[in-house]
Amino acid sequence: MSSTALPAEAVPALMTGEIVANANEMGRADAYLPSPCIQNHAANLAFLPDGTLSCVWFGGTMEGMGDISIYMSRLAPDADVWSQPEKMSDDPTKSEQNPLIFTAPDQRVWLLYTSQTSGNQDGSVVKCRTSEDGGKTFGEVRLLCDIPGTFVRQPIVVNEGGAWLLPVFRCIGLPGERWTGDVDTAGVLISRDQGESWAMTEVPDSIGAVHMNIVPTDDGNLVAFYRNRFAESVLCSRSSDGGEHWSAPQPIDLPNNNSSIQATKLKNGVIAMVYNHSNASMSDARRQSLYDEIEGDDEIKAVSAPAIERRKAVWGVPRAPLSLAFSNDGGASFPRRIDLDTGDGYCLSNNSKDSVNREFSYPSIVQGPDGTVHIAYTYYRRAIKYVRLSADSIA
Repeated sequence: MSSTALPAEAVPALMTGEIVANANEMGRADAYLPSPCIQNHAANLAFLPDGTLSCVWFGGTMEGMGDISIYMSRLAPDADVWSQPEKMSDDPTKSEQNPLIFTAPDQRVWLLYTSQTSGNQDGSVVKCRTSEDGGKTFGEVRLLCDIPGTFVRQPIVVNEGGAWLLPVFRCIGLPGERWTGDVDTAGVLISRDQGESWAMTEVPDSIGAVHMNIVPTDDGNLVAFYRNRFAESVLCSRSSDGGEHWSAPQPIDLPNNNSSIQATKLKNGVIAMVYNHSNASMSDARRQSLYDEIEGDDEIKAVSAPAIERRKAVWGVPRAPLSLAFSNDGGASFPRRIDLDTGDGYCLSNNSKDSVNREFSYPSIVQGPDGTVHIAYTYYRRAIKYVRLSADSIA
């Protein structure tokens, strides 16, 4: 199962939101979500209380720019067209990124996202809006976490004790240097009062482990998967106390290219992960940093500080193919995989305006009540692509 990438210039014409059966794959249908933006990235899927499937992402001219805002589209039950997107944030001084939707046990719907200046991820904070009507309308923007450098990407999980677990990663700035991700770490914000307050717990020995993705396992414990800043392998850690403490992240048998992954436990107990089957050993493509196109002329104030010996984050490894892998042993191994989209995955530029970027990245995956699997991901940074797979097609 795979889809051959389209020419970048053809993508805007397809962004109608209409879901169309894939002529090459039984049990598969595709759509490109509508958007007014040149660049669209970092989708997250979630079901709303009435069964509507929501997709949130960020859009604008280029990641890090002040016109990057959060957008939300909806797919009503039994609908075959995604709605025109609603703009969910609009601070012209900030790049607003990495949104996620969470339906709380009390049926309030939360929108969370990050807010930063330019490419300074080490200055990011987490903001939120909440909905009292099932996600139809949302209240005012407020600050959820003001610890500088805190970033979100993955869904909130409610543990067996009722605590909310929000996986985060900490973008750490070093004196006299721009943020490049070299020393980022992982943590979990825990709320025991339905989101009124949050306390941070750190994941030990987690330098380079980001985008922590928590998945409950059949034994009542929790497993977490991570993006790897050093572009080697997907990382994994576990918790046996409801997410209060975690083992140190260790590599598993899937490559990672320093790009996002997402996993979910299916109804049959299998863990399904969407990711790029690529890492630094498979390509010598490199770029200086994520934001090298918008920050090259900025001056950095010299600061006298001791040199820190460290590994360097790896950027620019192709973000392709986009693959779906399956684990029958609680995430210990992923021996079976299918490719959802194939191409060269060129990501040495974030430029969407000139159709330079050709990545498939930042996937999201959820399973519906009927067993259908829903996936959304970045397509060339021009569009959010949606793929619907029947349960039989991935069995």
